[in-house]
Amino acid sequence: MENEKKIVDVCCGSKMFWFDKNNSATEFCDNRTITKTEYYPNRYIEISPDTVCDFTNLPFPDNTFYLAVFDPPHLERVGESSIMFIKYGKLKGDWRTMLSSGFDECMRVLKPNGVLIFKWSEVQIPLSEILPLFNQDPLFGNRRIAKNNKTHWLCFMKGEEK
Repeated sequence: MENEKKIVDVCCGSKMFWFDKNNSATEFCDNRTITKTEYYPNRYIEISPDTVCDFTNLPFPDNTFYLAVFDPPHLERVGESSIMFIKYGKLKGDWRTMLSSGFDECMRVLKPNGVLIFKWSEVQIPLSEILPLFNQDPLFGNRRIAKNNKTHWLCFMKGEEK
């Protein structure tokens, strides 16, 4: 039976940028769960993925999804009890290999001509250090960012199967 979901978000966290946090076409994945927690008065966070997994080893067959969303942790220096850690996670160990493997896994689970949307916030690590970790260049995205916004959105496409 073919997978009914067309989209995979491989590190969804609290689904902050999703308009519909329960989008039925999306398989939401993360390596952690956090029950609804108040972190400031009347401000809550919850991490409740459909599938708990590591984005470097996705539990899906090759060529499953039309669209993959890859918004990995982007902070190397953050306290592990801070709200920033809870919201965004933390890069640990050999994170360069981890990000490269995550990109490759996203491409593996995409159907031929499938699209990968990659989000990177260069608060601590510039995008110029991240792109060489991937085995292809983005098709398009925002090259320059506004002064107070450090987030990049980039689009990649999986090639035809040979």
